[in-house]
Amino acid sequence: MMNRRSAILSALGGTLAAAQTGRPPVRKVAGAKPRNIIFILTDDHRYDAMGFLKGQPFLQTPVLDRMAREGVHVKNAFVTTALCSPSRASILTGKYAHRHKIVDNNTPIPDGTTFFPQHLREAGYATAFIGKWHMGAGSDAPQPGFDRWVSFLGQGTYWPSKNGLNVDGKKVPQKGYITDELTDYALDFINQQKKDQPYFLYLSHKAVHSEFMPAERHKGRFDKEKFVAPPTMDATGDMAKNRPMWVQNQRNSWHGVEFPYHSDLNIEEYYKRYAETLMAVDESVGRLLETLKKRGELDSTLVIYMGDNGFAFGEHGLIDKRTAYEESMRVPMLARCPELFKGGGVVNEVVANLDIMPTCLAAAGLEAPAGMDGQNFLPLAQGKKVAWRDSLLYEYYWERNFPQTPTMHALRGERYKYIRYHGIWDLNELYDLKEDPRETNNLINRPELAPVVKEMNAKLFEILRNTDGLSMPLYPDKGGVSEQRHPGRSKSAPFPEEFLGKPKK
Repeated sequence: MMNRRSAILSALGGTLAAAQTGRPPVRKVAGAKPRNIIFILTDDHRYDAMGFLKGQPFLQTPVLDRMAREGVHVKNAFVTTALCSPSRASILTGKYAHRHKIVDNNTPIPDGTTFFPQHLREAGYATAFIGKWHMGAGSDAPQPGFDRWVSFLGQGTYWPSKNGLNVDGKKVPQKGYITDELTDYALDFINQQKKDQPYFLYLSHKAVHSEFMPAERHKGRFDKEKFVAPPTMDATGDMAKNRPMWVQNQRNSWHGVEFPYHSDLNIEEYYKRYAETLMAVDESVGRLLETLKKRGELDSTLVIYMGDNGFAFGEHGLIDKRTAYEESMRVPMLARCPELFKGGGVVNEVVANLDIMPTCLAAAGLEAPAGMDGQNFLPLAQGKKVAWRDSLLYEYYWERNFPQTPTMHALRGERYKYIRYHGIWDLNELYDLKEDPRETNNLINRPELAPVVKEMNAKLFEILRNTDGLSMPLYPDKGGVSEQRHPGRSKSAPFPEEFLGKPKK
């Protein structure tokens, strides 16, 4: 905890910073302890890719499994846009993409955007960002709110390349495997902090983003293992009832199983490399926990682990993310802090990337500023009954770079998920998540469920209306276009039978 002199200087610094930014300072909660916080973000880590969940029987994540035992597993964690930049911006702002305006991977950060580490820094925290930033695309320069900065351009590289790293504004060569090197920087930051100095560390791994490249010590670990293909990979039949045309057509595209990344990529081998790449991340978390233990801070530090979006490995005939299906928008989330909540718990409520900002501010003893879309989920981790959302808005805006996925808005409720597409002549979707968790049978045209569709549509637009989301951001075209189809694979899907009406006489 800060001593009296540090607290006074912190308060003065916060007042001065607020005056300089024109932003009112967040208020401190009386008597609250400014707790150390570590937020670990991974890239494209799907919700079930952890050993204890057996997403595939051969997965090995012993440290993440330990976090679930010693902390809480947030079982129903989601992102509100399953795409790197929008999701990361929602984490840092506590707002939906249509509010923070970073709706794709090319859009620069709007002037005046406030990230929650700025509030922490103004309250006296030492702050660090280490890893993949990936907002604004063209820059790796230090961003507001961080005392320590280690990043790289765009996606970065698993192994050293000419761009190297940006360390506090200076170009520094990358020395080795990126997951290990980022962890080294993270541990160095922690070990530099004095015992009375509260700190916030945001460790943002490149892994497990494609193309998956495991560390040498993990390469080939799962070569002899058997990958269990998802049953919804089927193009027709019971696993693909009333599937929209665009989904069927995407099978033969950059993000489909028939022409993945315009190649002959083998999905089974691809997943095995993914699982091997994840192993270094698991070890990274272990190194962090061990360092906290040595410093006597293990049980007092709030450690949160999550993915920036999910990733499909053949579900619905698709790969990658962007869609409103569970494999895309659902993410792993674990939290550990024995001083705040008991271990071995499971949070069943729907928690989102929007909730990271208010949760971290609460752990720091700060009141969240007005106007956020997220909530503090610490009471849920403590097993308390609190007012909580009964549904979550999902949004994705069409990208020219990947034109095969349309603009969509979805409402993910406790039982049903409603997906509404914009600008295409196709079916919307409705799934009963209780009876059909794999989302195999689209119920959108079931007459008995018409009231459910109507109610969820109204709720979706109510959320959009209340959060200034009734206009869609539009930005100039940037980057290339992945629009090819393979001439020897599936042809265009036919129109749904529901659209084949009889002509009037």
